[in-house]
Amino acid sequence: MTTTTREKGSSIGRVLEIIEAVSKAERPMSPADLAYQLDIPKPSIHRLLGQLEGDGYLQINMRGLLVPGDRMHDIALGVLYSGRFKAPRQAILKRLVAQIGETCGIAIPNGTEMIYYDRAQAERPLQLQLSVGSHTPIWCTASGKLYLSSLPRERRRRILNNLPLQRLARNTLTSAAELEAALQRIREEELGIDNEEFVDGLVACAVPIRGRDGRLFACLFSHAPLIGKSLEELLAYTPLLREAAGELGQLITDTEVVRDR
Repeated sequence: MTTTTREKGSSIGRVLEIIEAVSKAERPMSPADLAYQLDIPKPSIHRLLGQLEGDGYLQINMRGLLVPGDRMHDIALGVLYSGRFKAPRQAILKRLVAQIGETCGIAIPNGTEMIYYDRAQAERPLQLQLSVGSHTPIWCTASGKLYLSSLPRERRRRILNNLPLQRLARNTLTSAAELEAALQRIREEELGIDNEEFVDGLVACAVPIRGRDGRLFACLFSHAPLIGKSLEELLAYTPLLREAAGELGQLITDTEVVRDR
């Protein structure tokens, strides 16, 4: 093996270590923190980070800390959405739709938005048409509010103080204090609720999907037009949602166990 080949292999390994560290970090890291954690010289870490940022895998937030970029998000979604896991995931969602009679899906947090990652559609003439990949706000959707409630109080407070909180429907909460009070209740119950806050005439609820470390990494939701179900009627299916969320979480856990072996 030539010196050039060894250096190339080392650089590739370091790039992958950086991507893994940033993706697993509970909070954004500084370049200095990353260099120390991975034992990479500062000149090398800055060179590699510059390349990763330029290629869209990482980005620097306003505080100068490292966060995943669009291409890293795309890779993560692609792995989760791969054919190997799509069939069992869709089977769970379709069973849930048959039980509830309403559209069910999975949403993943992405900054101040939630991404519709997967869904199974109910056979209903009137329903919300949001395709996979759609982005929805976190402050007025069942999944978004559930995700917000899972964050530490101080981090949540900073986010709420900087959200636009514009009114999108008749019951949208536009006060940070009102929203924080609602989030505290959601945190206690581990149940997100949208009572015509995102779209007039639409109600929704969401439960957390957790990984083996217990952290929320996605939300399982169901939404219904009011002409089909009231919020109270939809909430009656919460136990089924929790059961399905446990199964979906196990799919990811099994994937992680296989990867680690």
